[in-house]
Amino acid sequence: MFEQTFKNIDDILHKDAGCGSELDYVEQTSWVLFLKYLDDLEKDRAIGAELTGKDYSPIIEPTYQWSEWAVPKGKDGKLDHHLAMTGDDLLDFVNNKLFPYLKSFKLSALGADTIEYKIGEIFSELKNRIQSGYNLREVINLIDELRFRTHAEKHEMSHLYEDKIKNMGNAGRNGGEYYTPRALITTIVKVVAPTIGDKIYDGAVGSAGFLCEAFEYLKSEKELSTTEWETLQKRTFYGKEKKSLAYIIGIMNMILHGVEAPNIIHTNTLAENLSDIQEKDRYEIVLANPPFGGKERAEVQQNFPIKTGETASLFLQHFIKIMKAGGKAGIVIKNTFLSNTDNASVAIRKHLLETCNLHTVLDLPGGTFTGAGVKTVVLFFEKGKPTQKVWFYQLNPGRNLGKTNPLNVNDLAEFVDLQQSFKESENSWTINIKDIDQSTFDLSVKNPNKKEEAALRSPKAILEEIKALDEESEKVLNSILDLI
Repeated sequence: MFEQTFKNIDDILHKDAGCGSELDYVEQTSWVLFLKYLDDLEKDRAIGAELTGKDYSPIIEPTYQWSEWAVPKGKDGKLDHHLAMTGDDLLDFVNNKLFPYLKSFKLSALGADTIEYKIGEIFSELKNRIQSGYNLREVINLIDELRFRTHAEKHEMSHLYEDKIKNMGNAGRNGGEYYTPRALITTIVKVVAPTIGDKIYDGAVGSAGFLCEAFEYLKSEKELSTTEWETLQKRTFYGKEKKSLAYIIGIMNMILHGVEAPNIIHTNTLAENLSDIQEKDRYEIVLANPPFGGKERAEVQQNFPIKTGETASLFLQHFIKIMKAGGKAGIVIKNTFLSNTDNASVAIRKHLLETCNLHTVLDLPGGTFTGAGVKTVVLFFEKGKPTQKVWFYQLNPGRNLGKTNPLNVNDLAEFVDLQQSFKESENSWTINIKDIDQSTFDLSVKNPNKKEEAALRSPKAILEEIKALDEESEKVLNSILDLI
């Protein structure tokens, strides 16, 4: 039911002059979806309060509640078309009354870790792009049919929302920045293995895939006590995101997964000076896929001891600095980081190897990131001890990866199994740091265990075979002509 509803909404938005791409479809679906989710959350909280004999004060005033402005219903439970706004009346209410009201929550909330503050943040960043009040009415009616009351409904909704994020990669802009393949995230979280009580951080949070998967991992590890559940909800997941749309989608994604007030801040992570990071600012776990190929201005580079315009290299410095001693990280980065010869890349590799134990490098095949067009590796490291040995694993799924043939968890099963003991195989090997060039710290080591492929034939041999085949074809053709 949810899947068809999303498809119908996309069809409506496709017709609207204010929505030009998949990115707009996700953004506009998100704010309407969020208000419906909020309405169901309020109902659940009201029922919970009633069962315990307590009073419940709604977050949203009656005038702005979903059941009042979006879908006023008659006694028969059906939409009251006399009371339901549509056309210009609906647009006027949403744009000039509802959005300003919800935006004001940011100032009146008791703290940044409350759902009230997140409501204010979301509607401070968003605007309604749907230009037809009749299209908006259709979208509202469709979303009203969705339910978020049971665990199964929330689970299905969170997965479908992630599918929409995944589809943003086809939007004509760099949608890859919003979506890291779920199978890869699941594997990274499994290898890093966070525990309850760890503070988990992603400074390039995007659609919050890493934080959502870490939440799923931790809540399924064991039966949680009330205190542990509160820790998981309020003091575990932290993120920063520069771009408005990604920030909104990240918060929405976490809320749909069950984290009611995500600790995600809308800011440029790299604008923070590394020397200002104190012990209280540090995290036990860092999971991230920083943007590929971005360039930062000179003033941003001044925040880092190793100056470079390459965004990912700045992020890597940030992640190393913001980890606690003994902290663990799983970071996706372009594979050229292992071998770039510029001064900044060499200095960052040296810094990484001297301050952290880079114990594992996962080498991913091309096509892992749909539309990104770059090869990547995952760096797994722990802060506090220098690297002695690095275990490499070269992923060979045995097929070309792409949009219709994506990476899956089974592709990574051998990696997870072998990584536990750093076992060598046809796809894995270990290098001693003493054996690498200490002037460049080049880590682009070829797999010494890979079976030699058959040597390519020379052009002359290929041309001779073509000539022989042509002569054979001519003989066959002549024999056929003789029979006619």
